[in-house]
Amino acid sequence: MAHVTQQSRQLLDVTRIYYEPAAAELPRGRQVLERWPDATLVPVESHWRIPELHGDETNVDRWVRIKREALVLGIKKSLTAKPNGRSADFIAPSTANGCAMACAYCYVPRRKGYSNPITVFTNIEQITGYLERHVHRQGVKPEPNQCDPASWVYDLGENSDCSVDAEVSDNVDDLIALFRGLPTAKASFATKHVNRRLLTLDPQGRTRVRFSLMPARVAKLLDVRTSPVPERLGALDDFVAAGYEVHVNLSPVVVHEDWLPVWAALLDELGDATNDATKAQLQAEVIFLTHEENLHRVNLGWHPKAEDLLWRPAMQETKRSQNGGVNVRYRTGDKGRYVQQLLALIEERAPYLRVRYAF
Repeated sequence: MAHVTQQSRQLLDVTRIYYEPAAAELPRGRQVLERWPDATLVPVESHWRIPELHGDETNVDRWVRIKREALVLGIKKSLTAKPNGRSADFIAPSTANGCAMACAYCYVPRRKGYSNPITVFTNIEQITGYLERHVHRQGVKPEPNQCDPASWVYDLGENSDCSVDAEVSDNVDDLIALFRGLPTAKASFATKHVNRRLLTLDPQGRTRVRFSLMPARVAKLLDVRTSPVPERLGALDDFVAAGYEVHVNLSPVVVHEDWLPVWAALLDELGDATNDATKAQLQAEVIFLTHEENLHRVNLGWHPKAEDLLWRPAMQETKRSQNGGVNVRYRTGDKGRYVQQLLALIEERAPYLRVRYAF
């Protein structure tokens, strides 16, 4: 059972819990409320509409404070498993939204307004029941693909970090237990937080943890409030030994004047940190940076030094997103060259590491 640890206290010092009344009445909602008994409780009609937290640009100067001190309880109303096909076959319905960490490039605030602290969805039994039925409907996977050769893969943490979510409630415990009993499917989530309590959950190879990595010097600037990269590297063997499938996300790859040497050093560190058993099953996703104009403006209000690396107009081109926002990415011809340079470096410095995809 999740509980408040010293590690979680560094991320979360919850003083105010906003809750949908129906969410607070469920067992998972009561569990969260009992964990922070001294928090001020604020009833709300909808977890999506809390003006103090979401959609208010004046919150930028309280960005990290909101993430540390606020928590939201809600009901997940739309239960759908969206086809994906890149990292996973399906995106599972969220059991949380938002994050206590504050990575400067994170896309989640683009979708749900500014600081976006953790929302816990307390109707976990409905979510796990839906997922179990969805897996059974798929039957046996007919042929291998880049997600997995034999199992249907379900991404659990599209809008949150499951390792942090597991500091708040037992939702992630329940998901890992669910997939342990589903021989045709695997859970998968990416993380920048080392939560060693997950080592006790006995996933039996049915949960894939993808530790996100970038050179430590860059991560110190961009990966705000996350576990340091050396700590993530130090966890890889332990998670394999505990029964997880462990991959790495080399992301986001940020191009700057000496980016290749620092990535070479990181790949060397990855090799030094992992034993033969870890290397034998280790695979990677490589994702180059994309950024967004509105988030750029917000970051200038709380973390402008990050934008010196993230917002490089001379190297980037714009693309209008489906919701009308302006995204930036590395220029098409240049990006293809960057991808090939990094893939060549991986082949040279970490030949054991199979790249599932790079873009």
